[in-house]
Amino acid sequence: MRPLRFVALGDSLTEGVGDPVGDAWRGWAALLADGLAPADAPVEFTNLAVSGAQTRDVLERQTPAALAVRPDVASVVIGVNDTLRCTFDIHALTARLDKVYAAFRAQNVVLLTVCLPDPGSMLGLPGAMAKPLARRQRAVNTVVHALSERHGAVHLHAAEGAWLKDRAMWSADRLHPGERGHRQLALRFHAVLAKEGIATGVAPSADPEFPVPTRLASLRWLATAGTAWVARRCTDLLPQLLTLAASEVRHRARGTSARLDVRTSHAVSAALAALTVTELTQQPDAA
Repeated sequence: MRPLRFVALGDSLTEGVGDPVGDAWRGWAALLADGLAPADAPVEFTNLAVSGAQTRDVLERQTPAALAVRPDVASVVIGVNDTLRCTFDIHALTARLDKVYAAFRAQNVVLLTVCLPDPGSMLGLPGAMAKPLARRQRAVNTVVHALSERHGAVHLHAAEGAWLKDRAMWSADRLHPGERGHRQLALRFHAVLAKEGIATGVAPSADPEFPVPTRLASLRWLATAGTAWVARRCTDLLPQLLTLAASEVRHRARGTSARLDVRTSHAVSAALAALTVTELTQQPDAA
């Protein structure tokens, strides 16, 4: 019997950061893989996600590697790291995701997508810093929603809900889920896949397998790996974030904050409209 092949693409969320098992990360995708088929049916799981990955990495590196596996199911969860960069470009992000989704659907792969909460609110940043990131993440989520419908993906809406405010769901860095949070994502994905008749195995358990890390262990992680993560982001994100915050404050003082939302909305609409224009220009001339 040919095994069901599941390939996961993305960044640290899909890599499993926040859900340690031994010296490695596990994460929601690995938990989901165990429930895609009955216990007596084989499932081959390949995790190509890499911490810090952006949409460009998924398009240029992870997608070719994933297609080579000839998967039956593929998850593409990406975009948060794009919002954390000064190079954020919703037009480029939209075009890349469209190519990635199309590549999998062209091979009749079941495609899994998800929209996510904005990192600013998860990190508890001040309003002037959090709002620009929230605006960017809403733009990404709008694009993911539209492209998921366009390509017939199985989409999970995880950008809102009570689970986001439950501190027990999140790891020490407040940006990645802990084991409980990863299990929630796996459970919710399993539910939508079971409804579609794709997941036929037992749903992952919501109960954690390991004890919650102690406060000391969490502080130790933040002082080592967490500090390194912040240092890498600050060299790129912080100057841009301060610029965005300054713009936010100026617009608020002038009473023109709504213009920033309108500008972002127009950019998203233009990025999605550009896909249709590209398709029309690439069609062969009629005979």
